[in-house]
Amino acid sequence: MMTCEKKDLITIKEASLFATKYIGKNVTMANILYLVQYGKVKKYGENGSTLICKSDLVSYYESANGKREIEWKEKLGSDLNWALSFDNFKEADTTKHVHRLHPYKGKYIPQLVEYFLDNHIDNFKKDVYFQKGDIVLDPFSGSGTTMVQACEMGMHAIGIDVSAFNALIGNCKVMKYDIANIIIETNRITNTLKQFVSNSHIREFDEKLTQKLYEFNNLYFPVPEYKYRLHHKEINEKEYSAKYEKEFLPIYQELVSKYSIKLKQDNDETFLDKWYLPSVRSEINCVYEEIQKIQNPDTKKIISVILSRTIRSCRATTHADLATLVEPVTTTYYCHKHGKMCKPLFSILRWWETYTKDTIKRLKFFNDLRTNTYQYCLTGDSRTIDIVKELNTVNKDLATLVKRQKIKGIFSSPPYVGLIDYHEQHAYAYDLFGFKRNDELEIGPLYKGQKLEAQRSYVEGISAVLNNCKRFLVDDYNIFLVANDKYNLYPQIAENTGMQIVNQFKRPVLNRTEKDKGAYSEIIFHLKRK
Repeated sequence: MMTCEKKDLITIKEASLFATKYIGKNVTMANILYLVQYGKVKKYGENGSTLICKSDLVSYYESANGKREIEWKEKLGSDLNWALSFDNFKEADTTKHVHRLHPYKGKYIPQLVEYFLDNHIDNFKKDVYFQKGDIVLDPFSGSGTTMVQACEMGMHAIGIDVSAFNALIGNCKVMKYDIANIIIETNRITNTLKQFVSNSHIREFDEKLTQKLYEFNNLYFPVPEYKYRLHHKEINEKEYSAKYEKEFLPIYQELVSKYSIKLKQDNDETFLDKWYLPSVRSEINCVYEEIQKIQNPDTKKIISVILSRTIRSCRATTHADLATLVEPVTTTYYCHKHGKMCKPLFSILRWWETYTKDTIKRLKFFNDLRTNTYQYCLTGDSRTIDIVKELNTVNKDLATLVKRQKIKGIFSSPPYVGLIDYHEQHAYAYDLFGFKRNDELEIGPLYKGQKLEAQRSYVEGISAVLNNCKRFLVDDYNIFLVANDKYNLYPQIAENTGMQIVNQFKRPVLNRTEKDKGAYSEIIFHLKRK
C-alpha cells in the first residue's frame, strides 16, 4: 500500500488553496471533500481531522476524469456539481441488474435516483427527503428507473407513462417471477426457433458468408495493421473502403443466388416490413407465435420484452446507425465503426439466446435485492389521470396505501423539448404487439421542434402534469425534476404550479449514448410548495 510522507499531508483548506493554484481554477473546500468522500483521493488523519496527500491531488487532476472535470467546468461553469457525475462507477454499475433488460433512449442512471432517495447527507445534499416506506411518484416513468430503485431501497413507487410499451418495460423490471417457468418456456421457444432455422438455408448461408468476410477482412483490413495505417493517414479510408466494398459485392451476390436468399420483403408499409430482412421477419413471427402459447401472464410479458430487445438489435442497418436509422441495408458494407466489411443480420437466433440468458441472470440478481414493497406503472396521461382510481383496477393494496399516507414526492425526468419521439424509438414493438400509439399525447416530442410555440406547449404540458399530480402528494412534498433547461422554462413552470425552485443541482452527464461526447450538463430542479 502506498503511503504519504508527513510533509506532504495537508488540511482540506490547504488542499483547496493548493489545487486552485495547481490547476489555475477555483477549487473549493467542498470540491476537495467530494474527492475524499468518493474515494478519488485517500483520507489521512485521526481523531476527526481530515488530511490528504498533495501527490494524490496531483494524480487525480492529471487523470482522465480530473482533466475532464477541469475542462468541463471551464465550458459549463464552475457551478457544475462533479459529485453528481458518478465518474467512479463503471458501465456495469450504471446498467446493473434489471436496468438493462431493454434499451431506452434518454434514461438517467440509477445512482442519480439513489442519491436523492437515500438517507445520506453530504456537502451538496443537505437534507434527507425520503424514507423507507414512503411512496415515490414518477409521472414520466420511461423505462422505470425510479420504480426499480425505489423497490431496491424499500420504498413504494408509482410510474405513469403515456406509452403502453414503456409501461410494459417498467412493470416487467419490478415484477416478481416464477423463474423456473421462464426457463422452461424460453428453452421451449429456443428449441422451436433452432428447428425453424435448420429447416431453411439461412444458417448455412450465414456461415459461408461469415467465413468469406473473415478471409476478405484478413486480407484487406487486417488487425491492427489497417487501423494503424488509417491513424497515420497512409490510407484514404473513403477511397480504399469503397474499392473493396465493391470488390466483395460479387462474392456476396453469388452466395445470395446460390442459397436463394430473399433480401427484401414484399412491401415496406410498416416498420417491421421496412427494417427487417425476410428471414429475420419470419423468425420473429415464429417466436411471437410461440409466446402466444404461454399460459403464465407474467412469463408471457417478460419473454415478450426479451423478443423486443432481440429484434431491436436485428434491424437491417449498419452498426454505426443503430441509434439513428438512416436507410435499410441489405448487402455487405464497409463498417466505419469496426474498420472492416460487415453484413446485415439474417437470423435472430444468436441474439435471442444471448438476451434470454442475460435476462434470466438479471432477474435472479434483482430478486435477491428487491424489498417487499409495491411498484406499478400506469399507462395514461399524467396531465389528467386519477392515480387512485386507476390503481384500484390493477393494484388495490397500493391504491389503499396512497389514500392512507399520500405520495411523499416526485423523482422524474420529463421529456426534453423537441429531442425524442418516444413512441417512434420502439416502433418495432408497437407493430409486433399491436399496442395503441399515443403520439399525440407526448409532451415536447421531436416532431414539434424547439421553436417558441413548441416551448409554450411544453410549459403548459409539464405544468398540467404537476398540477394534476399535486392532488395526490403530501403537503410538504419534494419534487425533483431532471432536465437540460436550455430555454429556461422551469421558472415559469414553477410559477404556473404554485411552486418555487428551492435548489438546483447542475451535474455533468459523462456517459451519453449519442455520438456527441462533448461537454454536456443537466439540472436537477428541486421544487416545493410556495
